Amino acid sequence: MKDRKILIIEDEKPIADILKYGFEKEGFLVRCACTGGEGFELACREQPDVVLLDWMLPDISGVDICRMLAEQYTMPILMLTARGNVEDKLYGLESGADDYITKPFDLREVIARVRTILRRFDKAEGITESGQMVCGHLTVVEREHSVYSHGKLLNLTPKEYELLVFFLKHPRQVFTRTILLDRIWGYDFAGDTRTVDIHVQRVRKKTGLENALVTIFGVGYKYVP
Repeated sequence: MKDRKILIIEDEKPIADILKYGFEKEGFLVRCACTGGEGFELACREQPDVVLLDWMLPDISGVDICRMLAEQYTMPILMLTARGNVEDKLYGLESGADDYITKPFDLREVIARVRTILRRFDKAEGITESGQMVCGHLTVVEREHSVYSHGKLLNLTPKEYELLVFFLKHPRQVFTRTILLDRIWGYDFAGDTRTVDIHVQRVRKKTGLENALVTIFGVGYKYVP
């Protein structure tokens, strides 16, 4: 689980600090937010591998955050809250949470639950135990930054590789050219959105994903496996 990104949305700083310490010790890259609004913005911008979400936040209910994230993304969500009755648990799970832990909690259990969720999610997404991601005829070896098509190594530039992996990890989600510029090239990139079109065309040609990378009425692109 080394270098997996976790977003902790928790308004009680002592609890957030304990969780941050525990997950960093396990090799996770940790970001924290103390409000629902900040947490939702971070989740949208940074696309963490998993979200640890408190229910009772000062501005927006954690359940509402959970529902909004579940509607737009596939990232797994674990709710962590003092609300422990059966009705609350069912409501949280029905709102899109993948798991539910009540406070007070054992840090070891929280970490174990997160690991279990990620293993299950990786299996569903086609990520193997060796760290390879298999998507149809493509195999991505992230530790090598390499992509193989039918076993043959593809000659991708670094940005082509990043763009391809981003699409493969976010299937069926529409991303505008501006968002792709921010995610792949960075906020300080001085170019224009035509850069995205050029790179998508190259990725399509090199990978054979001509029909899988779909333009949505000129607004943006999505990957349809």
